[in-house]
This record gives sequence, structure tokens and C-alpha cells, in this order.
Amino acid sequence: MAPDRETLFALHRSWRRMVPYENIDIQLGRPISLDPDALTDKLVRRRRGGYCYEQNAGLAVLLRLAGFEVSMVESGVMRQAHGDAMWGNHNALVIDLDGSRWVADAGIGDGFTEPLPLREGAYRQGAFTYRLERLASDTWRFHHHPGATIASYDFRLQPREPADFTARSHELSTAAGSPYVTTLIVARPVAGSTSLLLSRTVRQYSADGRSSWVIRDVDEFAATLSENFLVPLDDIGPEGVTRLWEKAVAQDDLRQTRTRETG
Repeated sequence: MAPDRETLFALHRSWRRMVPYENIDIQLGRPISLDPDALTDKLVRRRRGGYCYEQNAGLAVLLRLAGFEVSMVESGVMRQAHGDAMWGNHNALVIDLDGSRWVADAGIGDGFTEPLPLREGAYRQGAFTYRLERLASDTWRFHHHPGATIASYDFRLQPREPADFTARSHELSTAAGSPYVTTLIVARPVAGSTSLLLSRTVRQYSADGRSSWVIRDVDEFAATLSENFLVPLDDIGPEGVTRLWEKAVAQDDLRQTRTRETG
């Protein structure tokens, strides 16, 4: 396998489709580790997924093993709306290949499935169009497609290491108000569409638009995690699945209550 454009795209697509984006350990109160050995155990041996810091650290290891020159960079989801305090709440990857640079990212659940060229412009992948905008000499903005889970994130090109994100990862995985703590999130792109689970509501994004349905019981919940999102239930355990379901129901009930109160 040569470290060329075809291989880069194939590895990125495969990772996005086979390694689920998920915050299940956070929901279960299990610690998140960015240590390389811990990530290898979780993502490779146990065939689990993770959220942005875990996903991109794991993808970086895979790409480097395949011979690619990879830099991890600091990002800020929704910096456009909320300012510089957002720096560090995300990371992304930049690949240098034959005189060109590419942006890779497995850390946005409904994000792009193939790398984007690090050039200003709009890039269509299947039903969705993404855009890159240059803000400064080393600062860029990724614009997501309309209706996505986020509108944009900024990133700057100074290389970073996974350990640089340890403190922010701990904050986002434990703080009571963090969306990763308050909401179960699982996502996986497949051919032509993306499936996203928020608490117990499944949303499907495709060229035909968006559809959604609410999971009815714990058996359907377990089957959805396993079949739709490739989450290995044996790693979570029966008690873990039950706890996840109870949290998902409580989150959904709270969201509906707040909607009624503000409606």
C-alpha cells in the first residue's frame, strides 16, 4: 500500500464508516485517555469508537503507519459565533502529500468522509457540499453543510500533539454542562447518508433530506447501536446498555420538558 492520494482517501473513508463516532464512555462515567496504548486498545482491539480527540489521534496513527506525513492541529468548533474561547475544543489533521496539503477529520460525527484539499473553495461529496475559507496565513475555517450538527470550525496549522488536548478533553468529558455529558451522541456515515443518534432519536441525513424516528425500548436501542452504528455491545456490557438507555430516555424527557416550557 503506497502513501498516495488513493490510499489516503480509502483509509479516511474506511475509518469514518467503520469506527463509530460516540461518547458512550463519557455517558457511562468512564475516563477518557489520549494515551496511545489506551487508544490502540479501545479503537483497535476492542473495536470501539470515540469522540474528536480520540478519533483523530487514532486516525493519525493509522495514516502514519501507512507512510503519510501527518500533523495534528488545534481547532475551535463554533469559534465564528463564540470567539477565541472555543480554541482547543476540537482537533483536526493536516496531511502533506506530494506538494499538496489535505485536511482529514474523523472527529465530527456528521462530517466529511474524504479529505478536503487545503485550498479555499467549495467541495461536494455525495449529497453534501463543504467549504474551506482562509482567515489568515495559518488560520482556516471549515464550513459545514446546511442543517449539519455544527455550522463551522476554525483551525490553525501549528502542529500539536494529542497530549496538548488532555486538559480540554478532561473538561469536556466531565463538566456538567458539556454537551458530551448531557447528550448521548453516536454517528456513522454510510453510502450517501449519515446516521446520527442523539439520546434516543435517530436522524438520517441524505440527498432526499432529513428523517428521524424515536427508539421505543431498550431492545430496539441495543439493536440500533449494534446494527446501525457498529457499536460492540459486549464491550459495553448488558448493564452498560441498560444504563445508556435510561440516560437517553431521561435526556429526551428533559429536552421535551424544556421545549414545552419555552414553546
